[in-house]
Amino acid sequence: MKTILPRLKGVAACIMVVASIQTVRAQAPQKMSYQAVVRTSANELVTSKPVGMRISILQGTATGSAVYVETQTPTTNANGLVTLEIGGGTPVSGTMAGINWATGTYFIKTETDPTGGSNYTISGASQLLSVPYALFAASEILDR
Repeated sequence: MKTILPRLKGVAACIMVVASIQTVRAQAPQKMSYQAVVRTSANELVTSKPVGMRISILQGTATGSAVYVETQTPTTNANGLVTLEIGGGTPVSGTMAGINWATGTYFIKTETDPTGGSNYTISGASQLLSVPYALFAASEILDR
């Protein structure tokens, strides 16, 4: 009995480690990195100031329906650059986890208020494209 018990403890510990590794591998962060240079309507950089932003994930087209919307108030750096994590703001509607990325094309729409409020005077939209690790993951799935 004395020799079996330590072996069982070792096996149980190995199973727990493998299970925890699988759990960690399966969890993808529900955030995307985003950067932009903010300028006023007079084309002047907005430097070292908070700016109001509303970010929407649109389905289908650049004017499609929003499946996720959030707001943030990041601060630009000395070069007018703002860096944020989409999915880390204040949700307005939807959830990042609720987006079914397999259902087609998605676009990101950003609206910005260079004065830091919610009077969004700067707007733009662009299609979300694959990143290299997503292309690799897709090839790995197809190879199996």
